[in-house]
Amino acid sequence: MEDLWSVAAAVFQLWMFVVVFLIMLPAMFGLSLGVTGVYIQVLVKILEWATVRIQRGQQEQPSVPVPLPSGIIERASGSMQEVLGQQFALSDVLFFCKKGLESIVDDQVTQRFSSEELASWNLLTRTNQNFRYISLRLTIIWGVGVFIRYGVLFPLRFTLAIIGLSWLVIGTTLVGFLPDSSVKNWLSELVHLTCYRICARGLSATVHYHNKENRPQKGGICVANHTTPIDVVILANDGCYAMVGQVHGGLLGVIQRSMVRSCPHVWFERSEMKDRHAVTSRLRAHVAAKTKLPILIFPEGTCINNTSVMMFKKGSFEIGGTIYPVAIKYDPRFGDAFWNSSKFNMVNYLLRMMTSWAIVVNVWYLPPMTLQDGEDAAQFANRVKSAIAHQGGLLDLDWDGGLKRGKVKDSFKEEQQKMYSTAESKSRK
Repeated sequence: MEDLWSVAAAVFQLWMFVVVFLIMLPAMFGLSLGVTGVYIQVLVKILEWATVRIQRGQQEQPSVPVPLPSGIIERASGSMQEVLGQQFALSDVLFFCKKGLESIVDDQVTQRFSSEELASWNLLTRTNQNFRYISLRLTIIWGVGVFIRYGVLFPLRFTLAIIGLSWLVIGTTLVGFLPDSSVKNWLSELVHLTCYRICARGLSATVHYHNKENRPQKGGICVANHTTPIDVVILANDGCYAMVGQVHGGLLGVIQRSMVRSCPHVWFERSEMKDRHAVTSRLRAHVAAKTKLPILIFPEGTCINNTSVMMFKKGSFEIGGTIYPVAIKYDPRFGDAFWNSSKFNMVNYLLRMMTSWAIVVNVWYLPPMTLQDGEDAAQFANRVKSAIAHQGGLLDLDWDGGLKRGKVKDSFKEEQQKMYSTAESKSRK
């Protein structure tokens, strides 16, 4: 029995040595030993080999259907005016019937709230039902991958997450007791930065930051497309931000209260969130203080599945100040970063993230943008959204992400009716 305890103690000491000295400490100082890079390269080779095996199996078994192309219907290109022409005709009814059926079968909104389809199986889950050919060797590789992900990576990542969050709560609480000064601000930023770096390393995150000269500056507003709650960790791994959000209870509430002691994060009560003017005034006061950290806002208001950027709420662009756009694009081959909050709660989602292969993401810092003469907040929001979509290789959609749980606003219907009536009136003239 004593031998068993000595073996367990030796394993625990080895485990903590790996976690603390080979992962946590290098992460806190922004260093890398290159292990994650080698791990990603090995994964790429394995996934490429798996893709070739599946394609070969499909050729050997002609009865197996080929993967479906993106989208299950072929949409006609062209605007309403181009398709219908300049004169009214009774056949115009068929155009609207066709568009209505297309939206029922495969609309542009609901498909943005389901996991992105992959070109091939990534040995995590079958994201397309047509990937049916699985060889014996692929099955063995999958079984080994399950053991590595759940038996090695998950305990390691869970340990790092506990350490990172504990350090955040303890560190920010201690810094909060210091009087306001430049030293307190520096220590607060150091605590936040090291915490997020530990959490990012715990997810095997490989982040490629582009155009760092455009990073958000103090007194500004950082806006980005939103795929997952991990977006915060990804961005804060390269710089500190003032978070904006609703006050929560439980563990998340403990973290929020400790964070706000050392850094001026902007937390709102549920009643305040409904008061648009109160939210705007508090954010405007934060931006006016040029010494405070840039505010991090996700104007879509909900998570989108890493393929598109949906309508930005204009409230973030009515505050004033400089907008620093950021485009975030995850590599779906190593894991599905999208959080489908209608399907998974936070615990289930984090479990999926901690048992995925890795988080590989590109972050582009775009040049700062300001409101132009003659431009209102909605037009400014659309201009920023288009720039983010173009840089990230994402679809630029005008639809409101609130349609995830709500109905289409009457204003959208009226806009389509107005476009059609305008085309008809021009044809009469």
